[in-house]
Amino acid sequence: QGPSGITLREAARRAGVTHAAPYRHFADKEALLAAVAEEGFERLRSEIELALQNAGSRERVEVVGVAYVRFARHHPSQFRVMFGSEVGDKRLYPELTHADQAVFDLLCAAIRSAQETGDMPPGDPARMGMVAWSMLHGVAALVVDGQMERAGVRDEQVDEFARRVARTAIAGLRRWPAGESRAK
Repeated sequence: QGPSGITLREAARRAGVTHAAPYRHFADKEALLAAVAEEGFERLRSEIELALQNAGSRERVEVVGVAYVRFARHHPSQFRVMFGSEVGDKRLYPELTHADQAVFDLLCAAIRSAQETGDMPPGDPARMGMVAWSMLHGVAALVVDGQMERAGVRDEQVDEFARRVARTAIAGLRRWPAGESRAK
């Protein structure tokens, strides 16, 4: 049913507890969804870290991007909760904010690694990361919404498509204007 179809009563029923039990852990449905989103970011971080274990500095940004899209493909419902609007002000949930930032920090670290080896120009890794993330998040959203097949990309081809988009983002980042630290 997606995030909007979740109720604390239904969560309690599926967990085999009384309908009041979730209120001992969560103030409301939004708090439950924030916990689901936090767990998703922690899982995503772990999957990206695993994918990065054997990646050299040149491949790190690409590996992060492919792992990100792969996570969305394998966990579409959780991905929707992580990036959907059901959790209003995510800043009200510090653990969620921290888990989200930890994933983005992996992308920024991959960019810094490429900068240190000269594979990417100097620039603010967070600004550069937003460019790459925007492109890859678009692919992930299309995957989650079932739109890739309309473009002729079958499920088994999604990783390769994500790899191409990541490489396109990297090629653009390599042309990052010298000294540009802020988006204009």
